[in-house]
Amino acid sequence: MSTLEAVRTTQEVANRMNELFKQFKWDQVQEELFADDAESIEPAHAPGLQSVKGKDAIKKKGEQFNAMVEEFHGGWVGDPVVAGKHIAFAMGIDATYKGMGRQNMEEIAVYEVKDGKIVKEQFFY
Repeated sequence: MSTLEAVRTTQEVANRMNELFKQFKWDQVQEELFADDAESIEPAHAPGLQSVKGKDAIKKKGEQFNAMVEEFHGGWVGDPVVAGKHIAFAMGIDATYKGMGRQNMEEIAVYEVKDGKIVKEQFFY
């Protein structure tokens, strides 16, 4: 009998992400589902956010994003689309940003899964 924890499939990772996203538990997604050496890739035009590598750096980037927000007005996350080792979510946020005013932002977030953990996230907006 094996003592190893079962490795989640890409679909199982997507289902768990969806469950946590719908509860606005972004931090728990990172803690529970990201590999320690995961990378987070922002578009070249991202305002103030940089691409980073490592779970701790990704958490810090999330804190930096939250610090940019003056007030959240709402947001949404679509259902996941799974293809092979990739998961895509459409999502949006309505927020007032410090020094930038209120903005609606919509994006596609693509996640790559390896051995049951997210190894890469990339944002398109």
